[in-house]
Amino acid sequence: MSTQRTTAGRPMPPSGGPAGDTAVPAAGPGGVRPVLRTSLPGNSLGPGAARRFVRAALADWTTQQALPAAAGITGRLADDATLLVSELVTNAVLHAGTQVEVLCRLDGAEPEPSGEPAEPGPAALVVEVSDHHPARDVHCPRGTADGTSGRGLRLVGAVAEAWGVTYHGGLKTVWFRLPVADPDDPALPELAPPEDRALQRELRAADILATEPRPDGDREPGTDWVSRGALFFLAEASDLFAGEFDEDRVAGLAGQLLVPRLADWCAVWLDQEGGGASARLARVLHTSESRVEGLRSVLEKNPPVVTEAARGWPVPWPWPVIPPAPVDGAALPGPHAPGGTTGGEPPGEGGTVRTTANGQPPPAAGTALACRLIAGGRGVGTLLLGKAGPVRTADEVTALIADFARRVALAVASARQYTRQATMSAILQRGLLPARISTVPGIDHHVVYEPAGEGAAVGGDLYDLFRASDGRWFFALGDVGGHGPEAAVVTGLVRPIVKLLAQEGYGAAGVLRRLNRLLCDHAAQAAKAAAAAATGTGPGPVAAGAAALVQEEATPMRLVSLLCGELEPETGDDGKVLRVRCTVASAGHPLPLLLRPDGAVRQVAASHVLLGVLDDAEYESETFDLEPGDTLLCVTDGVTERRSGRHQFDDGDGLSSALSGCAGLGADGVARRIRQVVHEFADQPPDDDLSLLVLQAT
Repeated sequence: MSTQRTTAGRPMPPSGGPAGDTAVPAAGPGGVRPVLRTSLPGNSLGPGAARRFVRAALADWTTQQALPAAAGITGRLADDATLLVSELVTNAVLHAGTQVEVLCRLDGAEPEPSGEPAEPGPAALVVEVSDHHPARDVHCPRGTADGTSGRGLRLVGAVAEAWGVTYHGGLKTVWFRLPVADPDDPALPELAPPEDRALQRELRAADILATEPRPDGDREPGTDWVSRGALFFLAEASDLFAGEFDEDRVAGLAGQLLVPRLADWCAVWLDQEGGGASARLARVLHTSESRVEGLRSVLEKNPPVVTEAARGWPVPWPWPVIPPAPVDGAALPGPHAPGGTTGGEPPGEGGTVRTTANGQPPPAAGTALACRLIAGGRGVGTLLLGKAGPVRTADEVTALIADFARRVALAVASARQYTRQATMSAILQRGLLPARISTVPGIDHHVVYEPAGEGAAVGGDLYDLFRASDGRWFFALGDVGGHGPEAAVVTGLVRPIVKLLAQEGYGAAGVLRRLNRLLCDHAAQAAKAAAAAATGTGPGPVAAGAAALVQEEATPMRLVSLLCGELEPETGDDGKVLRVRCTVASAGHPLPLLLRPDGAVRQVAASHVLLGVLDDAEYESETFDLEPGDTLLCVTDGVTERRSGRHQFDDGDGLSSALSGCAGLGADGVARRIRQVVHEFADQPPDDDLSLLVLQAT
């Protein structure tokens, strides 16, 4: 499967395979090879390493001048190649997350591997970016008709002469072709001064983000053209931020979107929640990774202080003096040093280039902007970014940065809200669960407890195993109707009452009877209070929507299914446990299953009405012995009613069949096996809380 798109000239497919498998053409004069390749890590360091690799390859070819086509390499070609390879590697890291292979090839008059003359054609630079996840489709934004354009591919399609996607073995390769200028062409345009060229690159970055090329093929930026590009850029940013619930990852994504598209470096500060403490520097990015630490050290000492009066609009900020760093490879000839952050300094007086103490060119200055991140009228952080070279920032780009900063602020605020909710849910969940599970003589136990939902969910299941009175141990497994906070309220009410009643001497059936009356009384009193509030006869103020509260009290949210059991170990004269006497009672709960060592399975206990339905309901218990090797399995309806299409897990005694296959396993082995088969029953994750309690006589 492959796809190609050409805008001019003949299409140039990859060199027969992915970067790792490409045949190496014979070396040109002086031993210089026209093909170079490297492997990069599939993390945030990959894009910067790719930029350094391409710059070093072009610098090597232009410095040695051993290949005929190298004479046509210009600063514009270097800028375009560096930008495109950075975008493609960024896409590979974000969407594949594997090691990335990059190949850089200079096509022209070099000999073929066979020694035969090359096919005549214009010289071109071909770059291939391969990842190890070909099963994923090329990322496509909403609204594209042809399905071939992605966030990085949009840039490739706007800049490259030809590009394509190919699949080879275990790799997916995206390649692009940039024409190399003819150095003998008298029409070759003169290069603009460095400061003008920097501003042009800034506008060009916004220019090539547009969704479609202009009809006349002119790539020079215009107001409408940049506006469409800005909308596409902001839409992509919103899509990426929408799936992130960690504020540090939001800051990292913001930096990756800005650098190197609209800035050479950027930093994101995040305010501490509640105010009072200083902001922390969450993320620093630079087109040259070797200068990140130097930039970080400078910014940590001088954080920006932007007043709230700016209301999220970028304001000029002094350019930070970054300590010099080792040069990332040799610079290209002329004022086109890639990146614009090292080299490119205009000559000083007398025609000499000013240098630092270690002989390196001083870092070029540029324009820096600081923007307060404001969401809901509150500041959540500060964004600082800089572009080397230009003396001013285009108005269109400033407006784009302001809109982008608003999206960053909203994403940070949403991430913090999610974190607060998840933290509160975790604290509440810990309070609903027993602090510890008792050890019963002669019994091995194992518990599986999985609340449904992601992160911020609170489960409605409850379990406990504790010492009661008179040499008894008591266990309980229950399920409150509904999910979330409403179920958690009832869970927090039921579990301590069960423990209190059992420790006062009530048996399994007695605990169910007393708890049922309590829940029925609680529901009746709540309904009366709501009705009084609705009619204005209650002691408190009239509550808005109290009639709806009455209806809510009548829903099954207060209904509870509960399985209670007693364990009484019987010991011999030597103190060894001979058997464990077990008594169980169920109130609308899935009945427990008893597994014998020979694989036989049977239900124990009888089912009775749910708690909280009838205040005069009666509950009975069943008593039996747990011999060594016997296993008692207790589950909630999250297990028995697990759905796959129209079928439930326990249809046709599915749970009994699964338990029968667990003969010979320990308590933990039985619990793990049942959990596994329940999860594998359907492709979707469970939509109800899942709890298991396994008791095995030893």
